[in-house]
Parts: sequence; C-alpha cells; structure tokens
Amino acid sequence: MNIRYWVASIGLVMFVAGSIQSREIGSVSAGRLIVHKDFPSDFVAPRDVFVWLPEEYTRDTTYPVVYVHDGQSLFYADSSNDGFANGEWELDETASALIASGKVVPFIAVGIANSPFRHSEYFPAKVTQRLTSLQKDFLISRAMDHQVATFSDPPKADAYLKFIIKELMPAIEGHYSVATGLENTVLMGASMGGLISLYGLVEYPETFGGAVCISSNWPGITHRLPLLEANNNPIPPAIYRYLQAHLPRAGQHTIYFDFGTQGLDALYPPLQKEVDGIMRNKGYTANDWMTFRDQGAEHSEAAWQARLHRPLQFILSPRE
Repeated sequence: MNIRYWVASIGLVMFVAGSIQSREIGSVSAGRLIVHKDFPSDFVAPRDVFVWLPEEYTRDTTYPVVYVHDGQSLFYADSSNDGFANGEWELDETASALIASGKVVPFIAVGIANSPFRHSEYFPAKVTQRLTSLQKDFLISRAMDHQVATFSDPPKADAYLKFIIKELMPAIEGHYSVATGLENTVLMGASMGGLISLYGLVEYPETFGGAVCISSNWPGITHRLPLLEANNNPIPPAIYRYLQAHLPRAGQHTIYFDFGTQGLDALYPPLQKEVDGIMRNKGYTANDWMTFRDQGAEHSEAAWQARLHRPLQFILSPRE
C-alpha cells in the first residue's frame, strides 16, 4: 500500500490512499492520541482506530507496536460506552509510567475499535471446524441463554485478521515510525479480545511475536450460562484441540495470560489450567510465557486496568 500523509494547519491528518481522515486528541493524560475515523476495509466493517504515541516519540527512532482490540476502551471512559465496555484501561497513564521508569521500552499502541459484529470477529473461526454439525447449529443458529444466540453472525475472525495484516498494519507502518518484524509486533485484548489475540498469533506466527490474553473468554460465550450448560459447553475442548494442533512451539513467541476469580472469570481457572498444560507441552517456560491469577478480580475494565502493567512489562521489558 503506497501511503503518504501530511499534517495541515488545523491538525488534520489524512492517509491519502484511503482518504482516511484523522485528528489528534489533546486531552489524554500522557503521550499523544490520534484517532483515524471510520478506517475502511474490504474485509470487515469500518471502525475507528486510535494511535497512541509515547511522550518521546520522534521520527528519528522506531518503536514496537501493540495492536489492541476494543480500542475505544483504552483511553476514555466515555468513549467505551458501546454496550460492551464500561470504563477504560488507562493505557496512556500506565504505559507512560512504565516507560519513564525504564520498565518497558517506548512503544506505540494501536487501539482497534470493535464493531457490531464484535463476538463474531473475535471468536477463533477455525475452532468451529472442530465442532460437530449439531454443536455448530446449537451455538450459531439456536439460542443458548435467554433466547440470545452465541453468534449473531457467522464467525468473522479470519476476515478481521486479514483487515489487520493486509490493511491496517501497512497503513500504520507507512505513517508512523514503526519497528517491524516478529519481535516488535504484539496483539493484545481482554475477554473475547484475549481469544482473538492468541488466535492471531497462532494463525500468523510469522507476523506476531507476542500475544497478551487478558481474562480470555475460554467458554466463548456472550452471556453467562447456567452451570450445567457451562459444563457441557463444547467450545473449550474445541479450543484445546485447535491449540494442540496449531500453537507454534516455543522459541520465537511470547505469550501472556491472566484471569480473575469472580464473576464470569470464576469459570476460567480450570479452563486456563488446560491451556497451561498445552503451553508446557509445546515447550514454553517462564522465559516466554506467563499465566497470572488475580485472586478476587472480576471480569471488568477496572480489573484489567489494575493489572495492565504486568503484561506490558512481560512483553515489552528492555532486552539485555
């Protein structure tokens, strides 16, 4: 993609190739935030893209990039009121403090807003191939809980990842001072965003060197199910089979997991234990993998904000 840019006197930035208009938001607590409104795509619905630059950002150096799902939840509480999020991650404050203390290298964060098809875009599409026809019909076509289907639309994760890799990443790399390569490209998300982060690394191991999976929604559900239905849920075993077959062996990737123990996260400890076993079988150790149990934490932006420093330090600590 041949992309040029300019900054006009009123602070407007435009990606010429896609006519993507953007503006800098001056009210973030730390660093600079630029929003690219209605970023278009041939693969998925358009959405806003938020680019956070550290205080010391300069064109004279290059920076690793963390691509974060549910990007409207990262910087402003009022911008996250979309029917899913309720609060903000305070990524700008946390990242700036870690950078200033030397605990992480300076980096760029690219927040990708979700769409009305969030669940379908974030659910690992190839996992459904490991379900029986009856299970797929139950999960996609029939109601699981209170007459609400698990998927309002067929899984779109493969199209969503193509949007990131084929459209968004070239635009970011063409416009900002980005350090490219496996070791400088990370996916991060919470809940269903945790699933798509891991799925992205597994599907494109030559593109993404790290995945941050916060409170990963291993049940893959949109609403909390009654305990019996949760226990009979076919999604987690299908995820395990997919990971056993496709998770890259240790050596080139860094993966972080965490989970709380209250609310929806109360379902996660035994499911995460199964994933941890797969990680060990693939050769991952404390050098390239962390799973953190946040005792008493709920499934919420407040909980994720409180421990955001952990994955950032694990993934982005200065290299020796």
